[in-house]
Amino acid sequence: MDYAETITTSAGLDRAWAALADVTTYPRWTASMSSVEPLDGAALTVGHRFRISQPGLPTTVWRVCDVQPGVSFAWAATAPGVRTVAQHSLHAEADGTTRISLGIRQTGALARLIALLTATKTRRYMRMEAAGLKAAAETDAPSATGDGAASTGDR
Repeated sequence: MDYAETITTSAGLDRAWAALADVTTYPRWTASMSSVEPLDGAALTVGHRFRISQPGLPTTVWRVCDVQPGVSFAWAATAPGVRTVAQHSLHAEADGTTRISLGIRQTGALARLIALLTATKTRRYMRMEAAGLKAAAETDAPSATGDGAASTGDR
C-alpha cells in the first residue's frame, strides 16, 4: 500500500531541511507523534534507530535506511508480515519555496490487512506531519511570507 502527501512551504531548502532532519523535535510540531526517542544518537544517520510512539498505534522502532543531506531521508520499520518505509524529501522551487513530499510504502503478506485497519489514520497523520513540518520550517525563516499552498493525495 502506498500513501503520499505533498505541501509547499515558503521556507527555503536549508530551513526546511533543518526542521526535517531534527527528528526528535517532531512531537513539538505534530500531534501525530507522542515521542521520538533516539536509540543510537539523535543524528539522522543511516543505521540509527528511533523509537516512535504515535496515538492509537503500537510504539515502533524505525531504522534510518537512506539519507541525502539537505534533500531527503527514509526510515523503515518491520512488524510480523509487514515492512513500512517512510520517505521524506524536499525540492527547491524556482520561486524560493520548498516542496515537501512524504511517502509511505507498506509491503509484505499482511500489508493489505494493515492498510485496511490503519489507512484513514495513516492519511490523517501524514497530513498532520506535512502541515507541522511546513509550520516548523517557517517558524524561524526570516522571509516566511507565502501562504504555502498544499496538495494532498494517495497513490
